[in-house]
Amino acid sequence: MAVERILIVDDEETLCEVLKLNLENEGYDVDIAFSAEQALTMQLESYSLILLDIMMGEISGIKMAKMLKADINTANIPIIFCTARDSEDDMVMGLNIGADDYIMKPYTIRNVIARVKSVLRRTSGNKAPAASTPKNNTLQVEGLILDIEFKSCTVDGAEVKLARKEFELLAYLISHRGKICSREQILSRVWSDEVVVLDRTIDVNITRLRSKIGNYGSYIVTRSGFGYGFRD
Repeated sequence: MAVERILIVDDEETLCEVLKLNLENEGYDVDIAFSAEQALTMQLESYSLILLDIMMGEISGIKMAKMLKADINTANIPIIFCTARDSEDDMVMGLNIGADDYIMKPYTIRNVIARVKSVLRRTSGNKAPAASTPKNNTLQVEGLILDIEFKSCTVDGAEVKLARKEFELLAYLISHRGKICSREQILSRVWSDEVVVLDRTIDVNITRLRSKIGNYGSYIVTRSGFGYGFRD
């Protein structure tokens, strides 16, 4: 099995070196970039995960994350924000961009390693597909098509870029269409093994999905006090 590669992007050099040493002790291949500008010159698509500080130079972590999510070659690389910005608005902003986790400074190395392992478990593709996923590895509702194998979404023939959690959430709802899924069911399936999940996480992702899939956004229904579903 290939060694998973991690990129640390942070302008605190001492912190980067400590993280690198400890992650390498866990068996990961780790590189460091001391700015977003430096990171963007690297072969980013080769990394399994990026640990990204928010407050850096001219290109902030937020701006870099948006650039990564807008590029089809890097859109599915999981991102963990590591930052001293600890307001709920900042966390929600990170989730809106498509980050997989958000760690507040100061943090312990043990906590970071646990979060890294959790995100990589969830994004490694080792999960068994849902029982209701068709054998041809596609989910289709009229002109809305999810290719489970290729991790792509098309709406009436046009490809739509979805973040990893958006894709997994939409796939889960479609594969259970005609039913209302509780928040607990969605969290256990889509956000399994998460260390911390905000109450608004599902709401944020549902809102993004509705805006991205055009007319099919109305197919995602909300049942207050019960959960969400995808209508037939």
